[in-house]
Amino acid sequence: MAEMGMGKGVTAGKLASNVQKKLTRAQEKVMQKLGKADETRDVAFEEGVINFNKQYTEGSKLQKDLRAYLAAVQTMHESSKNLQECLSDMYEPEWYGKDDVDSIVEDTDVLWTDFHQKLVDNALISMDTYLGQFPDIKSRIAKRDRKLVDYDSARHNHSSTNKGKKGKDGGIKITKPASLLERATPVWAQGILSAHNIAQSNLSRNQAEDELERAQKVFEEINEDLQEELPSLWNSRVGFYVSTFQSMAGFEEKFHKEMGKLPRGADPANHTLSPDTLTDTHTHTQTQGQEYHCLIEKHYYFLHRVQVTTMHDYAANDSDELEMKAGDIVLVVAFDNPEEQDEGWLMGMKQEDWIQNKQSALKGVFPENFTSRL
Repeated sequence: MAEMGMGKGVTAGKLASNVQKKLTRAQEKVMQKLGKADETRDVAFEEGVINFNKQYTEGSKLQKDLRAYLAAVQTMHESSKNLQECLSDMYEPEWYGKDDVDSIVEDTDVLWTDFHQKLVDNALISMDTYLGQFPDIKSRIAKRDRKLVDYDSARHNHSSTNKGKKGKDGGIKITKPASLLERATPVWAQGILSAHNIAQSNLSRNQAEDELERAQKVFEEINEDLQEELPSLWNSRVGFYVSTFQSMAGFEEKFHKEMGKLPRGADPANHTLSPDTLTDTHTHTQTQGQEYHCLIEKHYYFLHRVQVTTMHDYAANDSDELEMKAGDIVLVVAFDNPEEQDEGWLMGMKQEDWIQNKQSALKGVFPENFTSRL
């Protein structure tokens, strides 16, 4: 009945044994700190544990930052989707380019979804799996530390038992009877009592030796496994990080390339109208198409660039300068090498040139004081 309130599978004997182990370990650690008992040390293993803790800490931080990055990608996805839908809703359903707009919205959403899912499958899940092995190893390191204390304690107990039972000549040292009962023992029974004491001494030494062998075996088993795993785990971090983040870079590159391939809206010049619509509606529709074309361009580029308008004509004096006419709209871009930028000069490309030629548009430097920011 006394065992019923201690939980399933827990007995009074087991509880007492666990308490005794903790007390023995605590006593052993105190003796070691006081310098009254030597401690088994393994410098190489201790360095491995230091590397393990560093690897775990850095990996956990990287995992946290990766989750934040994925959350940001998801937020960008939602923002892009909302903006695309807003652009789509600005035009009437009967406008001939409405289907093209809806297609762009759908394709953009698919690209964002695919990009996010690939990051989850190939980066986040890989990172979670990589870090998933650390808690178990950390637990086994802690267990090894406990078993090492048990081993040291058993070793000291074995040494103490042997010293206390041997004389200077190496023989067995028998303590003389001390109690009243022992002093009253008849002479003829002294031999029996001596034999009993010898047996008790042998039993104590045998128990200490058995305890030492068990403690050493348990410690060495877990120690040998960790001695192999820790260096291997430490070396694996380089290959894991390289492969994981190379994949991420590849997914990002592909995502942006695919986004760049999406159509920029309906081209009125390539749209055929039926004869009964060749009226003012044609002019209105063409104007709408051009407006939408500009809106789409702004969504993908203008929103991320500074625009200026040219106040005066500027004739280029060198091959790297941009020729400008008054009224030109110029998109300001960053210098490939910021150190090459001179004070008072900007790098840019004409808006008209960029709309027609995209990335092949001519870039050049121009004086900032010839322009005014829009």
